[in-house]
Amino acid sequence: MIPITPAPAPNAADFVRTHTRLAPASPGFLTEVRLHLADQVFALWEETETASGRDNAPPPFWAQAWAGGLALARYVLDHPETVAGRHVLDLASGSGLVAIAAVKAGAASVAVSEIDPLALDAISLNAAANAAPLGPSLGDVLDADPTPTADVVLVGDAFYERTLATRVLAFLTRARSHGATALVGDPGRTYLPRTVFDSVATYAVPVQRELEDTETKQTTVWKLSGTVAAAT
Repeated sequence: MIPITPAPAPNAADFVRTHTRLAPASPGFLTEVRLHLADQVFALWEETETASGRDNAPPPFWAQAWAGGLALARYVLDHPETVAGRHVLDLASGSGLVAIAAVKAGAASVAVSEIDPLALDAISLNAAANAAPLGPSLGDVLDADPTPTADVVLVGDAFYERTLATRVLAFLTRARSHGATALVGDPGRTYLPRTVFDSVATYAVPVQRELEDTETKQTTVWKLSGTVAAAT
């Protein structure tokens, strides 16, 4: 796994600052972490395509605190022993919410895996806003062997698409075979294979109606079970 840097983009950090506001990740639910958040994610997506000159720019997942990430970050902050003194990898990091929560909970180191250059800029800004030093920013690691120094792998809300879900589960399975703990925050996405996970906590997470068509999502934190190899 080779550390990557954001693709060259004029004033990328300024773009993030201009189109977001620094605020608690979720007022009333998770206030320990502040993020650069967008009130209108779909409008920001259009702005992203305009600024990049691309009509296929990735959705700005980095500009919203998603339910799975909020639940997982809440769990990590409430149960710091999960990550304290351990080396953590945050997959599909998005805004960096879960990674920052792991730092605040006492992780020895936290690396992030993210492929969107703007997300990497947002993660850097969010980490600085929370005085939470992060480790290397990694690209797409899902087809690689998990780093042997990852004691804990965290995944917030990444089981919304079939191909991605398959790759994430395969990576988590390999990580677990290396002795890592794998935790997933998920609000009931279609492609989470619940039969290979054990529930460790459930939260009623406030969400944007624009994105979820509801104001609260029952969201579960799952731990990859010891029987995943047989189940898959």
